[in-house]
Amino acid sequence: MLKIYDDMLDVLRSMRSETAAIERKDPDLARQLRRAASSVVLNVAEGSGSFGRMRTARYRTALGSARETLACLRVGEALGYVDTMPAALTAQMDRVIGTLVRVAA
Repeated sequence: MLKIYDDMLDVLRSMRSETAAIERKDPDLARQLRRAASSVVLNVAEGSGSFGRMRTARYRTALGSARETLACLRVGEALGYVDTMPAALTAQMDRVIGTLVRVAA
């Protein structure tokens, strides 16, 4: 299993307050954020048990979901639903996305 599996679980824990704040203002965006973030973890897990093209496909799906997760957080920030995203959360997402870019190539 890739280390980013655990890293992304940490991201989910780290973004609880941001998700709750977004939920209060925009429940649809919060649902999309939760689905996207969960999808990263689930697709990394599924990809880790796959081989060949299926593994690459799962990691690519996880990459798209990771980018969507970050975009949801940025939209929440841009719309004033949350304050500036914590640097640690951004760094965690950058690490997850960077790893997925490499393994999904």
